[in-house]
Parts: sequence; structure tokens; C-alpha cells
Amino acid sequence: MNLNILVLDDEKEIADLIEVYLKNENYNVFKHYTPKEALTCIESEKINLAILDIMMPEIDGFTILRKIREKYNFPVIMLTAKEEEIDKINGFSLGADDYITKPFRPLELVARVKAQIRRFTLYNQDTQQNDDIIDFSGLVLNKNTRQVFLHEKQLSLTPTEFSILWYLSLI
Repeated sequence: MNLNILVLDDEKEIADLIEVYLKNENYNVFKHYTPKEALTCIESEKINLAILDIMMPEIDGFTILRKIREKYNFPVIMLTAKEEEIDKINGFSLGADDYITKPFRPLELVARVKAQIRRFTLYNQDTQQNDDIIDFSGLVLNKNTRQVFLHEKQLSLTPTEFSILWYLSLI
């Protein structure tokens, strides 16, 4: 199974280099040079890992990381020229899983990508298989079929009611 990796960097040469190394490892790469394109991609594709630059035009990488963490838990690697300790602490406190400073070694980046995916897959094996099904105290919600069962009895909900219930079950 090919995994999807988002690469966001406004320096095209760096993004292109990362893409070459990741594709060489059979990853699907969604490469973007602007934060808005990356956010659209995150909403439309199933991303397994993101590599984000911090210093971006319009929206910085920390803001993108915050937006990712509002909805998703896939690993995020910050790849940036910002090497101050406070920047690293800020990245980790916002939910980054790894932090690499530029200049970087592409093979090390690939190794870190593999380590993050391995760790994420290992710790989320049970939940990954049932991402779209929630079973809580006799209440079962299936996101794919939009069906709801309470103690094995199907409930009839409007699409809005289902969306609200799904959202509340994630809290």
C-alpha cells in the first residue's frame, strides 16, 4: 500500500528534492508551495504524514500545524531553517512529531519519515482499521454508511443529525 505524504515548502528546489527521495521509496507525494493549496489537499486526500516548512508566505507552518491538529492525528515533521530552541519547543507543543533544521540530509529525512509512519501505524493499529466506526456504550455510528444503531436497533437520522452526533462522539 502506497502511503500519502504532504510536502509543503515554498522553496521549490527543496520540495522537489524531497519529492524525488520519497517517490524513490514508493510514497505518493502531494507537493505544494503555498499553504492554501496544502490545506485544500489535506481536506480532499487521505494524508498519512506531512512535512511542513515554518516560514511560508501568508500562513506560517505553525498555523498549518494548528489547523491539522484540529481534525487529524497523522504525524507531522517540521522541516525549517528556524533552529532556535523556542521554535522547536513551539513546534512540539503545537503537536509536531519531529523537527528537522535546514540544511538537512535527504536520507535522514526519509529515515525519520519511515520511523514516524512505523510508530504511528504500530500505536494506532486497532483504531486505524475502524476509523469510520464508533462503538460507544451500545451506540454504533458508521461514517461510511451513515447508519446509527442503539443497542442493535437502527435509528433514523437526518444527515445533519448524523453529522452532529458524529462530531459529538469524537469529543
